[in-house]
Amino acid sequence: MKRRILGATGISVSDIALGAMMFGAMGNPDHEESVRIIHRAIDAGINLIDTADVYSIGESEEIVGTALRGRRDDVVLASKFGLPMGEDPNRRGASRRWIMRAVEDSLRRLGTDHLDLYQLHRPDHDTEAGETLSALSDLVQAGKIRAFGSSMFPAETIVEAQWTAERRGTHRFLTEQTMYSILTRRPEASVFPVAQRHNLGVLTFSPLNSGWLSGRADPSSSHRASRRPEHYDPSSPTGRAKAAAVAKLTTLAAEVGVTLAQLAIAFDRAHPAVTSVLIGPRTQEQLDSLLPAADLDLTADVLNRIDEIVAPGTELDPADNYAATPPAVEHAHLRRR
Repeated sequence: MKRRILGATGISVSDIALGAMMFGAMGNPDHEESVRIIHRAIDAGINLIDTADVYSIGESEEIVGTALRGRRDDVVLASKFGLPMGEDPNRRGASRRWIMRAVEDSLRRLGTDHLDLYQLHRPDHDTEAGETLSALSDLVQAGKIRAFGSSMFPAETIVEAQWTAERRGTHRFLTEQTMYSILTRRPEASVFPVAQRHNLGVLTFSPLNSGWLSGRADPSSSHRASRRPEHYDPSSPTGRAKAAAVAKLTTLAAEVGVTLAQLAIAFDRAHPAVTSVLIGPRTQEQLDSLLPAADLDLTADVLNRIDEIVAPGTELDPADNYAATPPAVEHAHLRRR
């Protein structure tokens, strides 16, 4: 398993990471099997594990915590906060009040005294950036987290946060986690260049585009498709566009001698801005089928062929990018006199 330095953190991480969203009620409810999957990933050389408080409402963190008993020092442990943890509007977002509560809850569930990386799951448009950065900086000073990052931030918000940290004299976001796959290449246009300019480590998730690039004959049969069936409609314009691209990519993968899923993960790894690619297996079989992508380096010819199928900086379905809609777009009163 190759290693890369996670931006300005100085932390060495495997360039394939284990995403824990599928451990728990959202995916695999069998805790013992989930623990075995985590141990298998660590034994294979994966040293970065990424979870979140919202994954199965804390259950994923509890499973990860169980798996890491006696092995905590073997991994770089990351979690996320910010998405709703209940109906109470104060149990979400990036206010100091919630950050201080959320981190203690995550540490307890994970059975550890610190996180190596703590990430804001989505931008919080209701909280001033300086408030968030100040609270997270205090957690660094207290030793509860080693570094903090953002997730699904647009390029302009990344820059604003960097400027705010400089003006306020706080610690800054050192990583960005974003959706990225052959079918969702929009980060290449702005997020990746900005991340490189500010020396941010970049973690990418959903390299298989929620099953479209898994190699299944029918992507709508995937576990994740059951939660968003409208995005797998083969009769829709985006469904037809994706199906056509997948057919060409499947042929290309066969020519290279790899599976479509392995090709998709290797594609993410090939971008110079990307530090580590998160994979989210639900079963041991899925994990084992994806691990060979760690040793797959795509040639320039193969990458050029992929560019011909899906143009750089584009995405086939804007609905894939499920970042929160900015208030200025979502609320009519903010765009009408």
